[in-house]
Amino acid sequence: MRIFKIVFLNQGKVYEIFARMVRQGELYGFVEIEDLIFQESGSLLVDPSAEKLKEEFSGVHRTRIPIHSVIRIDEVEKNEHGPGKIIEIDGDSNITPFPHHFPGPRKSPDK
Repeated sequence: MRIFKIVFLNQGKVYEIFARMVRQGELYGFVEIEDLIFQESGSLLVDPSAEKLKEEFSGVHRTRIPIHSVIRIDEVEKNEHGPGKIIEIDGDSNITPFPHHFPGPRKSPDK
């Protein structure tokens, strides 16, 4: 069974999530992520970032992420996936989103 680690930008934060299925989306310019995996905490120590991520994606079977928001997609070993997390980006970060200009419809020359 393959597991993917997807790292992407969302509202000024870096999200790191794990899923069993990643593919090119049916919608142009989107990556579809399906069967999200959240690590169950077996200890008393709770990571607030992982809990917030789990709460945000609760009930989500499939999500679509704009391709220009994706930083990286890795295929990882089953036993090497950790908890997902949300990371705040500080002002000194070297993470920059891709430009997201997609060509629009052309105007006819007679208008």
